[in-house]
Amino acid sequence: MNKETFALRREKLRRLMHEQGLDALLVSQSANRFYLSGFELHDCQCNESYGCLIIMKDGKDWLCTDSRYEEAAAKLWDRERIFIYRSASSEELNGLLKKLCGASGVIGIEEEHLSRAYTRRLEPGLSLQGADGLVEQLREIKDEEEIRLIAESVALNHRMLAWLPSVLVPGQDEGSVSWAIEKFYREHGASELSFPSIVAMNANAALPHYAPEQPSVFTDNCMVLVDEGCRLHHYCSDQTRTYWIGNRPEPRFTEMLERVQEAQRRAIAALGPGVTGREVHQIAVDYFTSCGMERYFTHSLGHGVGLETHEGPRLSVFNTKALRPGMVVTIEPGLYFPGWGGARWEYMAVITEDGCRVF
Repeated sequence: MNKETFALRREKLRRLMHEQGLDALLVSQSANRFYLSGFELHDCQCNESYGCLIIMKDGKDWLCTDSRYEEAAAKLWDRERIFIYRSASSEELNGLLKKLCGASGVIGIEEEHLSRAYTRRLEPGLSLQGADGLVEQLREIKDEEEIRLIAESVALNHRMLAWLPSVLVPGQDEGSVSWAIEKFYREHGASELSFPSIVAMNANAALPHYAPEQPSVFTDNCMVLVDEGCRLHHYCSDQTRTYWIGNRPEPRFTEMLERVQEAQRRAIAALGPGVTGREVHQIAVDYFTSCGMERYFTHSLGHGVGLETHEGPRLSVFNTKALRPGMVVTIEPGLYFPGWGGARWEYMAVITEDGCRVF
């Protein structure tokens, strides 16, 4: 993406800032920082930061980082508005914000991404106001280039899924298949996984976010749930399939998988602009209720995907906002029977003007 794309996003953000009465917005969440500037999608460690942006209402924005990343920042940003701090110290940013906004300027902060201690050090002499969700609101609607990049990430995901049955054989184990998935992605151009792959056999498949301590070895005639995704050109994919290894699937497994796939078909048919996340989620719940299985559906129907694997909008009981064209979501109903197994089936789709398009 070019500099003009990032500049246009910042202008859209400025309009939201004006509605909130903000003179500046301190952007500290890493994916938001990248979305607005192209600078570093990930913070290197949980206790370190590549930096932040200060988005100003007058358009004179700042990129703040430390000396290790000065040259990388200069490739994207006017050097005159790059602020190099000696440490990721809020005291130094306090001084810059005072210079830019004065004591009376209202500065928005992403409270959900700042510690209480950091905010306490940042605050003296400044007027801070919580402004969570402004950038995320923009990120929910993907532009044409973002949709193209997501489609490429999903296409690589489909290539992996076509290859995957070759390693789902008796004698393999959950850990080795997880590693094989990661290796496939890296060898075919992905920069990393979207998230650690879930490979869960039999009763482990009843745990939606299973993480093995002692990987189970596949046997003839067993079920395996695989949830995985990759990051390609910065954008994530996320899909789940559930398999039977062997030629004698248990009738209970077949019924479970058919119910999950039917719930997904009904939800996809309802996806479109104007429908709320709650309404789509409820379609899956109602279907499972008609089958007497609703208590085994233990999570929301789906979530947004983009620069992060989990972002807005949510297809859940808590989302009463209407879906809009350009939103990219997963549709992933599942059934989980403790001590026996589970199934999940997941596609990704983009909301269009007249419905949705499954990738």
